[in-house]
Amino acid sequence: MRVGIVVGNPKPASRTFQAAARLAAELTGRAPEPAIDLAAFGAGLLDWSDTEVGDAVEAVRGLDLVVFASPTYKATYTGLLKLFLDRFPNNGLDGVIAVPLMLGAGPAHALAPEVFLKPVLAELDAVLPTRALYVLDSAFDEASAYEPWLTAARPRIAAALRAADKTEAGQA
Repeated sequence: MRVGIVVGNPKPASRTFQAAARLAAELTGRAPEPAIDLAAFGAGLLDWSDTEVGDAVEAVRGLDLVVFASPTYKATYTGLLKLFLDRFPNNGLDGVIAVPLMLGAGPAHALAPEVFLKPVLAELDAVLPTRALYVLDSAFDEASAYEPWLTAARPRIAAALRAADKTEAGQA
């Protein structure tokens, strides 16, 4: 199984990055590879000929499971993540299991990942077997911030991974 993370926080090695890596490890038992921190791309995200960004897009398209993470900015995900997602064609995440994750300062924006990030991933044909996750940034390092969601999500994500594996085996 190939698992990775894509983090749209403009601050490198952010709490959002740590939360995404933790979530990927909790779901799969392994560290994400690749762990794409979009802050590292800088202006390259605006240059459609940038090969490093293009390589990152192709790497994500080849994964089985990806956690897409962003802090909550103005009640939605960051422009940095939007710039990256704009690189994918309409079906660019076909067959990729996506987990939308957002961190925020308070509960007022708890629906942001479900309402704003998840539909974009669906438009790209990602497989979305569970609801999105919102974590208070003040609790990003606490197991209790993830456990209720993980309890509900693990069986659904495991089933989606098994189904994807069967599909790949049938195509081989």
